[in-house]
Amino acid sequence: MDPTLCQTAHQVRLLGRQNHITNTSGLAPGYLQANLLVLPSRHAEDFHNLCLRNPVSCPLLGLTQKGNPHIIYPSTCIKDKDFDLRTDCPKYRVYKDGKYIESRTDLMNLWTDDYVGFLIGCSFSFEDALSDAGLRPRHQATGTIVPMYKTRIPLLASGVFKNGTCIVSMRPYRMEDVERVREITRPFLATHGEPVDWGWDALERLGISDIEKPDFGERQVFEDGEVPVFWACGVTPQMAVESAGDRIEGLVFAHEPAHMLITDFTVKDLETLGKPLYN
Repeated sequence: MDPTLCQTAHQVRLLGRQNHITNTSGLAPGYLQANLLVLPSRHAEDFHNLCLRNPVSCPLLGLTQKGNPHIIYPSTCIKDKDFDLRTDCPKYRVYKDGKYIESRTDLMNLWTDDYVGFLIGCSFSFEDALSDAGLRPRHQATGTIVPMYKTRIPLLASGVFKNGTCIVSMRPYRMEDVERVREITRPFLATHGEPVDWGWDALERLGISDIEKPDFGERQVFEDGEVPVFWACGVTPQMAVESAGDRIEGLVFAHEPAHMLITDFTVKDLETLGKPLYN
């Protein structure tokens, strides 16, 4: 099946399970995409609080019951019973003592009944709205992975998650289009919302040394008159894990950047998702 012809989130999740897709940008139009972090239960409360304290970088969409990879709370996040958190991302990253050790296509032989999974909003979710407005993201047009950069913006700490900083994704736009881009993405609070910064002077403010060398994803070509526009990015939790180092006991799992889990939330759910769901 051609992934671009899939109309439902469930269809795309099945393709991820069968290892038929990689970059999920542009797939399942209208459905919200999610970043993933899976932790041993002893660290779940600290991470939950990290999300609550940093809602722009880590907007929480849902979480699993302890040890159960088939159920996400709230139930409207994943409606189809045919769901498995261990397989339905196209690709996963594995961390030990805060260090990335490997990528793999499933977590079947690593999962235990002690794990808790968290779904974090992803900026891919507002790209359909940008495209509909004639502002298609460059990485979709070129078939590349959106570039992501480490910044000096600090996270508010929580428990073992100390000294973390925000990650940003970048899309080039003409300066005269930035206000329209902000307007379109602002309602997507559950998936990072509007840009956190833009323009060439933003590189110094964010602490990005070289726009040509992203920390994740692929470099993008700028056309005349374009400037970088930066959004908070759901890879931030992975950097929080790295900063925690060996304070985290056990293996941690995350999505491979740009290889997202597609939820059953749609853009119609944004008004509800923009409000705090977890206390």
